[in-house]
Amino acid sequence: MESNKAQKLVDKILSDLDHAGIIINTVVEDLKNLREFAKKEQNPLAIKVLRLTYEYIEQNETFDINIPDDEPIEDESGETVGLVSEDSDPKESLLYLLSLFKDLTNKNNIIDLKVYRDSLYEELY
Repeated sequence: MESNKAQKLVDKILSDLDHAGIIINTVVEDLKNLREFAKKEQNPLAIKVLRLTYEYIEQNETFDINIPDDEPIEDESGETVGLVSEDSDPKESLLYLLSLFKDLTNKNNIIDLKVYRDSLYEELY
């Protein structure tokens, strides 16, 4: 996220998660607010991931989506994709997901956001 306010909100969410864990109402409201910044920045991937994230948390009252593996791979078309690790802690996974929003110019962060997007979409729909 580019704006200072968005960065501060990401930091706030990360701090809240680190200290109190996943408090459903608070984190969902913060993610909805962060999504508004993504809309202003016209970042469709961030918009989608944030929406899917808060919808998943609202529906499941947790975030048991696994963290993407460290090593991205290329699929048959040559596009770089990520793999999902096994049995991630919900709090750690959500912390990692939100940390990706600190630098949306980083290629690996974008790959991991796409993995999260695909995993969330698969779980929700």
